[in-house]
Amino acid sequence: MNKVPTSLPGRLPFLKPFEAFVLRIFMIPVSFLVRASGLEHIRERNGPVIFAFNHNNSIETLLVPACLVYHGGGKKISFIVDWMFGKIPLLDRLFNVMEPIYVYHKRSPLAVLESRRPKTVRKDDAVSLCCQKLKEGRHIGIFPEGKRNRDPEKLLRAKPGIGHISLRSGMPVIPVGINCVSGKKKKKVRTFGRIRLAVGKPLQFDALSEAYRRIGTYTSTMKAERERHKLAREAADRIMTAIASLSGKEYVCSSARAGMGNASQETVRNNNHHTIKEATCPV
Repeated sequence: MNKVPTSLPGRLPFLKPFEAFVLRIFMIPVSFLVRASGLEHIRERNGPVIFAFNHNNSIETLLVPACLVYHGGGKKISFIVDWMFGKIPLLDRLFNVMEPIYVYHKRSPLAVLESRRPKTVRKDDAVSLCCQKLKEGRHIGIFPEGKRNRDPEKLLRAKPGIGHISLRSGMPVIPVGINCVSGKKKKKVRTFGRIRLAVGKPLQFDALSEAYRRIGTYTSTMKAERERHKLAREAADRIMTAIASLSGKEYVCSSARAGMGNASQETVRNNNHHTIKEATCPV
């Protein structure tokens, strides 16, 4: 696990000069707070890719993307973001630079923000918007848990959207494990502090993706939707299993949840040499 350097050889060719300047400013706190491994998996990628992360606290939503964009030569990552972040002064400008994909299904707890919630939104669902971004050659970023998870030991069940996006687009998924648990006893997730970042090898779901795209040619619409959802859930579980091995948290697959309730488990060792447990999922 290496300290993230504050500078890299070469330029940031995918960013405008001012954007590159802002990113280098962000890399100052990143260099103190982030320890990363597996960054070569980012540098080796030329085409579009889906980044999938676990989600612990708010600070990582700024530092981790900055780190990954920097080491990707400045290629932007369009994150799926709750709409309210695009309505907060100053923060909205920072988010909009990355060309996020806003989703509008959550209500803001703040009345002043809720009053600014769009009355009408695009008909395109988030999956379609993500696939369009990927088709245009962009990177996208997703937190499959769907919200911050402050449990120091367990990952939340993945939302199936990550599976639909990966299978419909056919693009590879790079799992990223974020560990910011404080103390040796792992009693709680830090609100602010050191972050251990582990970038995994790209995951490709060629067989599942082909099956996903063929379904509509031989089944009814309703049945096709159910079968696609099942395949998407399988892909989502595989992605979360990879994130579990990188983040040091436990993940129980949907098949185990729906079965006996006590998944067969195996002890694995992640990139940081921390022993963890995860449900046995097909990979």
